[in-house]
Amino acid sequence: MPDDVPQRLSAYRYLAEHPEIFAAIGETGGDELRLQKALRARFPDDAVRLALSVVDLRAKAARKFPFADRMWFDRARLEQATPGAVASHKARRFKGEVWDYCCGAGADSIALAAHASVTAVDSDPIACLLTELNAAALSVSERIRILEQPVEELRDRSGLLHVDPDRRAGALKRAVRVEDYAPSLETLRGFADSFRGGAIKVSPAANFGGKFDDVEIEVVSVDGEAKEATIWFGELAQPDLWRATVLPEGATLAGDPLSVEPVLGSLGGYVFDPDPAVVRAGLIDLLCGETGLRRLDDAEEYLTADDPVTTPFANGFRVLAEVANNERAIKNALRDLDCGRLEIKARRLPIEIERLHRTLPTNGDRPLVLLFARIAGKARAIIAERVDRR
Repeated sequence: MPDDVPQRLSAYRYLAEHPEIFAAIGETGGDELRLQKALRARFPDDAVRLALSVVDLRAKAARKFPFADRMWFDRARLEQATPGAVASHKARRFKGEVWDYCCGAGADSIALAAHASVTAVDSDPIACLLTELNAAALSVSERIRILEQPVEELRDRSGLLHVDPDRRAGALKRAVRVEDYAPSLETLRGFADSFRGGAIKVSPAANFGGKFDDVEIEVVSVDGEAKEATIWFGELAQPDLWRATVLPEGATLAGDPLSVEPVLGSLGGYVFDPDPAVVRAGLIDLLCGETGLRRLDDAEEYLTADDPVTTPFANGFRVLAEVANNERAIKNALRDLDCGRLEIKARRLPIEIERLHRTLPTNGDRPLVLLFARIAGKARAIIAERVDRR
């Protein structure tokens, strides 16, 4: 245990018992130095430092949680915390007794408590205290039991399991390979084999494909950003199924990525950018099969159609021009189209987007989108405007 943990635990408990410090932060005007001086005249230094950090983290957490102003975090656990929308979506599969291993700040435990009786487990006393404080703040304490213990030591396999392995595991950077997670990949596989069902949370950028047998893999996005890949196993899984779920819409696309042959075609009147959940789940061709879209190239994620297609799984753009992938042709086309605000998108092609933002003409009034894509093996530039999904 790091030397400062007892001091930090004491500071968190002090803040929980003295909420007036947060009221004082909200009421005290002026710059930060004046604020700290005023607070230190009334409260211990450790509590003041931590309170200011908690206030800052709560502001950042508002993007993840609807009740962030009541919640408790430290920086690392906020970064790894499951967004509230994703945690709620995932929790709906659970019922009865659930273990939440590596509970962190308790975001998943709290969501699970709406459907099940939860035992939250973490070896870190700070994590356990944060889960305790957050459960109390959101009035679910009676549904969550907390154990401070290494999850590898637990032998009880009753109930279902949710586990959120540490993606830093002592390193400064987040691990991309599941082999670098803690608990280890071998331990995670053991959990999947020994519990009757559950879910393992991994990064959507991780190399999760083929790491577990007889599982369902669900990639979840929120507002067009991939947030999590969930490895469902046992009785909570449909084995060998891949799923893309987009939130807040709650729409799901599911199937076997290899069950549909790619459909290629020329650029039509509309181009579509599939949601990252669809891309990471390998379901682009399934999306094409269900919507009538087609690929521009077998090595390209951008899709096309002759007519508008409404789907929650892709953003649509009306094609205004297709030009060669050279800057002069692009500049001329943008001027002709009265380009104002410009959004630039590229997936497979190496494009210097920041430099282009500085050099391309945007003096007009029309908001446009510039997409770089391979079309029948050749790099091309597509100028388009967004289509409202509604």
